[in-house]
Amino acid sequence: MIADEELKVEGLRVLSEALGDVNAERFITLIMRSPFDYTKWQRNLWPDKSIEEISKAAMEARRAGRA
Repeated sequence: MIADEELKVEGLRVLSEALGDVNAERFITLIMRSPFDYTKWQRNLWPDKSIEEISKAAMEARRAGRA
């Protein structure tokens, strides 16, 4: 497990790379502005995928440099 500060830095880096700086900032603002329950949100994110499929896709994305 990585330290909290390292997680924040890495999370911002990934968001900026994926969305661009402006949209990453917009995303963070939207999350902070409205009530948000990550646990409920992530349960509905990929309803047709198993945890194994999601994990495999994440590992492939990481190997490909997308995460």
